Amino acid sequence: MSSIADFAAEAGQAAQIAAQSLLDFARGGAIRLGVTGLSRAGKTVFITALVHDLMRTANTQAADTGNPMPVFRVSAEGRLRGASLAPQPDDAVPRFTYEDHLAALTADPATRHWPQSTRRVSELRLTIDFVRTSGWRQGPASLSIDIVDYPGEWLLDLPLLTKSYAQWSRETLEASTSAVRAPLAAEWRGFLTTIVADAPASEDTARKAAELFTSYLRACRADIHALSMLPPGRFLMPGDLEGSPALTFAPLPVEEGVEPPSDSLAAMM
Repeated sequence: MSSIADFAAEAGQAAQIAAQSLLDFARGGAIRLGVTGLSRAGKTVFITALVHDLMRTANTQAADTGNPMPVFRVSAEGRLRGASLAPQPDDAVPRFTYEDHLAALTADPATRHWPQSTRRVSELRLTIDFVRTSGWRQGPASLSIDIVDYPGEWLLDLPLLTKSYAQWSRETLEASTSAVRAPLAAEWRGFLTTIVADAPASEDTARKAAELFTSYLRACRADIHALSMLPPGRFLMPGDLEGSPALTFAPLPVEEGVEPPSDSLAAMM
């Protein structure tokens, strides 16, 4: 499946980013802080509040007017000298729109609203100026923190790397028969009865099946049900893969361990 290849590529990229982050930290230049969680967990609000409080604390301490973050050791010891936003370092990743989110949260009560939730990876760089008092590099120093907002739904897809399409299909179809999910899956399951896995490949059929399957997942996630473990998470949070062939598939009742005909719908899925 092309989607499995995409997931594997993303996992490899994440490992490379983590390794680079450790190297940057060892050099004293930057650290990378990942913030993830499922939709509506509060990632956007948390990042906005964290950046706002760090900059406010730095400015307050620089003016010697108190310490709003007494449990932050650098601040508690009076070594925090400043905090400011810096240009986002990765040209391939959208910037976390801190200013827009802060404006939404701090607007007049009549217009105040929750900021738009995470829909894809975004990043923000915050530079903290402080005084280092230990080690061989004492004195004024700075540290860049790259805060990465990462959709938790995508993490749900990592277990798919160890499963075949047939195994995933069987588990997903079985889950859809539970008392809570069966009514939500009725339209999608009904469509499955009209198609044959070994029939010739058809993009139109694959697209229709994917759309109905995605609608089922969205219904499961709705407030009235609030089910959370709904892989593939990319169907609910497609990001830059929205509308791509990588997400144009759905479960089919196929036999495990049996290779489908190369030109069949099952092979296409």
